[in-house]
Amino acid sequence: MRTLPDLLGPGLSLVFVGLNPSEYSAREGHYFANPRNRFWTAFNRSKLLPPALGRECAPSDDCALLEHGIGFTDVVKRPTAQGSGLRVADYRRWAPLLREKLLQCRPRLVCFHGLMAYKAYLQYGEGEKAAPELGLQPRAIGESVAFVVPNPSPANARYSVEALTYWYNEVAVVLQGQE
Repeated sequence: MRTLPDLLGPGLSLVFVGLNPSEYSAREGHYFANPRNRFWTAFNRSKLLPPALGRECAPSDDCALLEHGIGFTDVVKRPTAQGSGLRVADYRRWAPLLREKLLQCRPRLVCFHGLMAYKAYLQYGEGEKAAPELGLQPRAIGESVAFVVPNPSPANARYSVEALTYWYNEVAVVLQGQE
C-alpha cells in the first residue's frame, strides 16, 4: 500500500491530523497535494505560516515544515478517493496506532481536520463516543492539546478559504497562549 509517511518527531509545536490520505496525495507523496484542496491556501494566509520560512508553502514543503515545528499524519493511513471509502476495520487498525504516535512525539497541539476525523480517533483510539464541535477540545491527548478545524478537502465546500483561515488563526492563538 502506497501511503504518506508520518511527518512526526519530538519537540513539535503542531501536528495536523487528516482523516486519511487521498489517492492523489499518496501518488504525489505530499499532504494536501490535490490542487483543489484549500489547506495550503488557508495555511499560507494564516498566522501559522512560519515567518522564518520567508515564503508561502506548497505541498512539496510538508517535510520542510518539520524544521519549523509542524508535522503531519492521519487517523487512517489507507488512501481512498474519499473518506466514505473507509471501513470500520480501518479505524480499528489505525486509530490506536495514531494515539501511540501522538503520545510518543508529544506535540503541544494536535489539530484534527474535520469532526469526522476527530470522532473516529476518539471512538477507535480512545474508546470514547462523543459529539465534539469545532475548536479547542476539553480532552487532551496525553500532554497535547486537541483542536478541531473544518476539513479543507474539496468535498467539504461548505467552508470557504476565509473560514478555514479563521480556524487556523484560532489554532495560532492557542499555540501562542501555550508559550
